[in-house]
Amino acid sequence: MSTSESDPRLPADVLDEMEDHAPGDEPPEEGSHWVRNANYGLGFSILLTVGAFLLAGSNIIYTPAIPVALIVLAIAQMGVHLVFFLHITTGPDNTNNVLALAFGILVVFVVVLGSIWIMSHLHENMMPMDQLMKMQP
Repeated sequence: MSTSESDPRLPADVLDEMEDHAPGDEPPEEGSHWVRNANYGLGFSILLTVGAFLLAGSNIIYTPAIPVALIVLAIAQMGVHLVFFLHITTGPDNTNNVLALAFGILVVFVVVLGSIWIMSHLHENMMPMDQLMKMQP
């Protein structure tokens, strides 16, 4: 029995914070929550960007490992954008968002990998330039 059923003073459409809510029935959040999240995201994004520039321009880590470190920072940057700006979480009401994101990533990988495959295939089957020049009249 929920609090709204047991307490006649509460209106029926007011949700108690302790109740289990269906997606879309959450109580409205105050505006400061969104501003605080955006500021946290902005701060993390700035730290990751500055860290990437400092890492690339210094000798903090072993030089051949710099591309790997930059890739890790880029993935962290994408995670910050997804969570703080696009509000993609693992909650039950975000299943469609996560599936759409996964499909978008799949399409990007198919396009990029397919383009690389086509270009490498063309490169292997292309006639060398000196032979091509000999064929011209």
